[in-house]
Amino acid sequence: MLALDGVDVSIAHREFVCLLGPSGCGKTTLLKAIAGLVTLDSGEIFINGLPVTGPGSDRAMVFQDFALLPWADVLSNVAFGLELRGVAKAVREAGARELIARVGLAGFERHYPRQLSGGMQQRVGLARALAVNPEILLMDEPFGALDAQTRRLLQEDLLALLQATPHTVVFVTHSVEEAVLLADRVVVLTPRPGRVRDIVTIDLPRPRPPDVNLLPRFSELTARLWRELKEAQS
Repeated sequence: MLALDGVDVSIAHREFVCLLGPSGCGKTTLLKAIAGLVTLDSGEIFINGLPVTGPGSDRAMVFQDFALLPWADVLSNVAFGLELRGVAKAVREAGARELIARVGLAGFERHYPRQLSGGMQQRVGLARALAVNPEILLMDEPFGALDAQTRRLLQEDLLALLQATPHTVVFVTHSVEEAVLLADRVVVLTPRPGRVRDIVTIDLPRPRPPDVNLLPRFSELTARLWRELKEAQS
């Protein structure tokens, strides 16, 4: 069954783009294609003018289900990608410790995933992805399984991290409010097979103010995206 059809999107360097659409519309398939984890039947994806033919060191992915190594502690999980690249132990652990502190987990370096809450595990996943310093950060509903309070805290933490160290981000979400809070642009996809219905520019200030969701423009953009989703499924 066809997952995507005629999707044509350009993403700028250090832009934050959210993919928004109903379940089964191909958002995760598109993200995995960018990551080089699935092969396209037709079409191509280019990064800096070069076709994607498989996974690459310029990309890192954060998953909804955390995907941590259960037998490894926080420090080892965060340093894992650097270990695969042959980075010396002292160097990779120093970098991992710095990122662990940046995501608010200093003191938990020797804890195992089973000893952490869901929000803490996702912080580890984010730190692991950032540790390899990817040009492109691919995020597949990373906060979708978390409670509302933890989700909002991690959204704010992500924005702060990216403000300090910008990356190009492609972020899959089902949440209209999350897309408006995080993105520079939102790509709205139709039901399967996913096609681009609209691309909406989120013209809110950066850095996002703490009360950004109270701004009239936030409400206007949220309402517009809800209309787009409803009309796409009618």
